[in-house]
Amino acid sequence: MRQFTTTRRRFLAGGAALALAPLLPRTAAHAAEEAPRHGLSVFGALKYPADFKHFDYVRPDAPKGGTIIFSAPNWYYNQNPNTFNTLNGYTFKGDAPPRLELTFDTLMTSALDEPDSLYGLVAESVTASPDGNSYLFRLRNAARFHDGSPLTADDVVFSFKLLKEKGHPDIAQSLKEMTDAVVIGPHEVEIRFSGKQNAKAPLIVAGTLPIFSKAYYGTRDFEASSLEPPLGSGPYRVADVNAGRYIVYERVADYWGKDLPVAMGTGNFGRIRVEFYQDEDVEFEAFAKGAITWREEFSSKNWATRYNFPAATDGRVKRPPFPAERRGDMYGWFFNLRRRQFSDPRTRQAIGMALDFPWTNKNLFYGLYERQTSFFDGSDFAASGLPDAGELALLEPFRAQLAPAIFTEPPFTATEADGSGRDRKQLRAAAALLAEAGWKRDGKGLVRDDGQRLTVEFLIQTQAFERVLAPFIDNLKAIGVEASMRLVDATQYQRRKNDFDFDVMANRIMFDATPIDGIDQIFGSASADLPSGSNIAGLKSPVVDALVSKAGTVKSREELVAVLRALDRVLRAEQIWIPAWGSSEHRVAAWDMFSWPEKKPDYGFSPELLWWFDAEKAVAIGKAD
Repeated sequence: MRQFTTTRRRFLAGGAALALAPLLPRTAAHAAEEAPRHGLSVFGALKYPADFKHFDYVRPDAPKGGTIIFSAPNWYYNQNPNTFNTLNGYTFKGDAPPRLELTFDTLMTSALDEPDSLYGLVAESVTASPDGNSYLFRLRNAARFHDGSPLTADDVVFSFKLLKEKGHPDIAQSLKEMTDAVVIGPHEVEIRFSGKQNAKAPLIVAGTLPIFSKAYYGTRDFEASSLEPPLGSGPYRVADVNAGRYIVYERVADYWGKDLPVAMGTGNFGRIRVEFYQDEDVEFEAFAKGAITWREEFSSKNWATRYNFPAATDGRVKRPPFPAERRGDMYGWFFNLRRRQFSDPRTRQAIGMALDFPWTNKNLFYGLYERQTSFFDGSDFAASGLPDAGELALLEPFRAQLAPAIFTEPPFTATEADGSGRDRKQLRAAAALLAEAGWKRDGKGLVRDDGQRLTVEFLIQTQAFERVLAPFIDNLKAIGVEASMRLVDATQYQRRKNDFDFDVMANRIMFDATPIDGIDQIFGSASADLPSGSNIAGLKSPVVDALVSKAGTVKSREELVAVLRALDRVLRAEQIWIPAWGSSEHRVAAWDMFSWPEKKPDYGFSPELLWWFDAEKAVAIGKAD
C-alpha cells in the first residue's frame, strides 16, 4: 500500500522478475521434451514447490468481511493528482484511482517473500522453449469473469495485443519485444518474443498484464476515458464510484480463484474504500474521527505532533511498526534537463548544495528522516565505496565519457551543510561552482554570456512542501539564484508534469526487487521526450543507455548487482536530482479493528490484501462493521 499510483505504474515498479534458459518455438516435434512448471524464477530455484498450499506470509484461514477505508496518499510524494476521472488505468487518457488492478487477474502472480518469482494464477502451468523466445501458458478451466463467462485463450490474446497497440506508452514500450500472442487451444496461449527482449520481459506478460474480456471490451473504445465499472475476473469488483471523491471495491464472494494456493489468506476485506480529499488537513481530521480507518503517514510533522487526538491517546488508534521493503527507493527533486539553464551539471550540483538537510531534518522533520544518497536506496543495488572489479569492467569502456572520479572515488554523495540553516562555507562553495559554470552576477541575479538567467521554480501541489522549500529558496537567493515555488492544483500539476512544463519537481519510484525492465523508461534516452513518460528529468546519456541495456542481459543476481551499482555511480555523477529524504519503516496508523500476519514479507506491503477485519477488536472500540 506504500505505492499508491495509477494502475499503469505497476509496469515500472511492481511485480517480480522473470527469465529462463533459451527456448525454441513450440512444435509438435519437441513438445514432449518440454516440462510444464508451476512457477518461474529469474535466478535460481523457486521457494515454493508445486504442491504448496499457501504463501508463508499469509494467514490462510483469515476471516472474510469488514471494511477498510483509506485515502489516496499522494500529498507528500507528489506522485499523482488527488482525484480521478476514469476507471481505465491502462491508457494515456485520464487519471485512474489506485487498486483498479484488484478487479483483473493476470496469468501469474508474484510471491512477496521472494525477489524474483512468479506462481500460477490464471495459468496453471507454463512451458518454456529452449531459446527463451516463446512461452506456452496452460490456463485453468475454472477461470471466469465476474459475469460468469469463461476466461479463455481468446481473451488473453485479445488483451495482450490490445495493450501493445493501444496501451499507455509505458506499457507499450515494455511490450515492444513481444512479437505475437497466439491461441493454441481454448485454454492454451503461446507468447512469442523477438529474441532481443531483456531477461525480465516475460514478467510483463505473465505477472502484470491484466486479462480483459474480449466480449466486453470488443464493443467499447478502449482508449476512451470511462467511469463505467469494468468487467474483470479478479478478487474484487467496483461496487460504487463517485468521480474524484471515492471508489469502493467489493470482494467477489464466488471469485473463481479464491481457493488457489496463491490466493489463500489474501483478499480478506469485504469492501475496500478509497477516499480522495482536496485538503490534507480535512483528510487527517477524517482519520482522527474514524471516517478513514487506515493511514500511512508521510508527514514527519504530523507523525510527531498530530497523533494526540482522543482515539490515539486512549488506544483506539494504534501505530504499529513495519519495516520498509528491501527494494530500491528513488525519491528526490529532479531537474528538467530540457531547460537550458540546467545544462551544466555544476549548476545542478550548486543548486543542491543550498539545501541544509541537517537543519531541515532537525527543525522541520523532528529528526525522523535520513538523507537519500542512491537512486536505489535501501537495496543491494546502491553503490558504495570504491567500484569493485565487476563494476570497473562495466565502466571501463566508457572511461573517456565519464568523470575520472567515478573510477577512483566513492559514488557522489551530496555534501551536507553544518546544520545552522545557512552554512556560509558551503554557500560560498556553491557560488564558486556556479561561477565555474559561467554564471556571473548582475544587478538582478545570475546570468551567462548567452543571456540565459538562472531561475529555478519548484513545482508543487501541496502546501506541505512550502515550509521545506522556503529556507532552501532563501539560501538560493543568497547566492544569486532567482528561486521560487509554485503551488498548483492537482489537474494542472499532472498536466505540467506530462508536458515537461517545470523547472524542478519531486518524484518518487519504488523499484521492484529485480529491476531489469522499466529502468529504461525511467532513465533511457528513448523515453526522455515521451509525453507522460517516466524519464522525468529528460536524461539522455549513451553510457546510461548502455548500462540499462546490459541489465537486460544478466544471467545472475550478482551480475545484476554489479550493473546497477555501476549505473548508480553514473547517475549520481550526472547531478540530475537533489536527493530527498526517506525512512527505513512504514509509519502506519490504524483504528484498532484489524489484525495482520505475524511477519511482513520483505518485498511487499499490502495491508488491503493481507490484513483482515477483526470483529472482536472492532466491537471493543465501538467500530463493529
